[in-house]
Amino acid sequence: MTMKIIYWSATGNTEAMANAIFEGAKNAGAEVELFSVDSISAQDALSADLLALGCPAMGCEVLEESEFEPFFAELEGNLSGKKVALFGSYDWGDGQWMRDWKSRVCDAGGILFKNEGLIINNTPDQDGLNDCANFGAGFAAF
Repeated sequence: MTMKIIYWSATGNTEAMANAIFEGAKNAGAEVELFSVDSISAQDALSADLLALGCPAMGCEVLEESEFEPFFAELEGNLSGKKVALFGSYDWGDGQWMRDWKSRVCDAGGILFKNEGLIINNTPDQDGLNDCANFGAGFAAF
């Protein structure tokens, strides 16, 4: 199984999550690659068996609008049957951006890991990084 982890991060919080998910998946034996969203095309992303997507909550609890949202919109129509994991950090609100994002994946026919996304408030502490590594290891076996 090949896994691609693709993320967008402004402050480094979601990037830290992505790195920990990468390590957890790699340690679980996955063939895994890590990309910032500006370094991979949607078409290349779709070549993976497992697709982990990370984006923090922005604005009024939406995906980042200039890079990540256009990337995800291009993926969205091709997610039917694709195994997807979602993750990201937030600073305010109650996780509405993740609930909306999960709905979009499910509405497109994607198979969502654990039927939920992994969210962490602000900077992940060691427990949060461990949660990310476990998330990556679990997704590798999904």
